[in-house]
Amino acid sequence: MNDPAEFLRRYERATNSHDVARLAPLIAADASYWFTDGSHHGRDDVLAAIERTFRTITDETYSLTDVTWLYRGTDHAACRYRFRWSGTVDGRPASGAGRGTAVLVHTDRGWQVQHEHLSR
Repeated sequence: MNDPAEFLRRYERATNSHDVARLAPLIAADASYWFTDGSHHGRDDVLAAIERTFRTITDETYSLTDVTWLYRGTDHAACRYRFRWSGTVDGRPASGAGRGTAVLVHTDRGWQVQHEHLSR
């Protein structure tokens, strides 16, 4: 897969699977994620944070819209987007939205997320 846009769609599908094993190969080993609940460094820390979100928001649906590519090269890409989520928190329907940026790197394993920043 050479297209970072296709990778981003794959990442979105993997997120909606709620299976961190599907997300793990899509995240760089030394990734840095900034979420509204804090910063997470390294694949294991990032996956632990994502897994906590999956436990907190059951039946979550996550979507990306308005993706704008800031840079697309052969080894690096960067984009910004809007995200939405909906699901169940403490037995009640919940939803939210915000803005995100992602920096992608192309390695011998294909595209991976090096950095993601999500904010409201």
